[in-house]
Amino acid sequence: MKPSAFDYHAPTGLGEALQVLAEAGAHGKVLAGGQSLIPLLNMRLAAPSHLIDINRITALDTIDVRDGGVRVGALARHAAVEGSASAARAQPLLRTALKLVAHPVIRNRGTVVGSLVHADPSAELPAVLTVLDGSVRLARHGRDERDVPASEFFTGPMESAVEPGELAVSAFFPSLGPRSGTAFCEVARRHGDYAMAGAAALVALDEDLRIASARVACVSVGPVPVLLDVSEVCAHRPAASVDWAAVVRAVRDRIDPDGDIHATAGYRRHLTGVLAERALKIAAQEAATERGEPVDD
Repeated sequence: MKPSAFDYHAPTGLGEALQVLAEAGAHGKVLAGGQSLIPLLNMRLAAPSHLIDINRITALDTIDVRDGGVRVGALARHAAVEGSASAARAQPLLRTALKLVAHPVIRNRGTVVGSLVHADPSAELPAVLTVLDGSVRLARHGRDERDVPASEFFTGPMESAVEPGELAVSAFFPSLGPRSGTAFCEVARRHGDYAMAGAAALVALDEDLRIASARVACVSVGPVPVLLDVSEVCAHRPAASVDWAAVVRAVRDRIDPDGDIHATAGYRRHLTGVLAERALKIAAQEAATERGEPVDD
């Protein structure tokens, strides 16, 4: 199939892009990587009257590591962020998750911010932003930019807080604190497919290597990434002493996945518990080895 007719715009500056978006309103769509949008256009699941191609706005192609985290511009490709050594040092979960996104040819073109705006609850990057308490910066013609936290940014399946006339110009992924570790585990039918279930984990230890906080963002079990704080279940214990069976039960009890052609609801619930435990253990191990003291499983 071919997309329905639209007016094509190719602004070369941010101000021009925001003006075009303001005029297009709800009838405009932004093209960055296009790895999600182009198929939707071709299948006529999206039929905008205006397509605003921002690929000529070079000021949005940035990866800035400063101010306690990584700020990724709207045109930074998956592959560029994955390959950034400074970004990986500041926030290793970004590289870990990006290696699981689709295939290299997709990552060469797709953008990090575009994936967040697409807001697929089965995608990896929304879960990463959620578990890290990151944010997305939105710009609009004639107004100040606003930062929307991950907890408010994802509003439903394929729906985000980006309003008509707004452009997501960057996303911020906070750095890890001391004695903190992250991990991302998922299961897909084929490498590169969307996950049937997945878990992004963040664990922080105290000075005695006991778990001070533990949280997971679960993938493919709700309309948005499902964030679960399991710190109290870990009971401020070293990882080796945690009742992991209780953690798994807590995760399974707090999710309500749907079944589909890929997996039943029961299998998704079971799998999410397994993956959450695995990711939390890996994250705890990373948090401890930061100071050279491995954690026994």
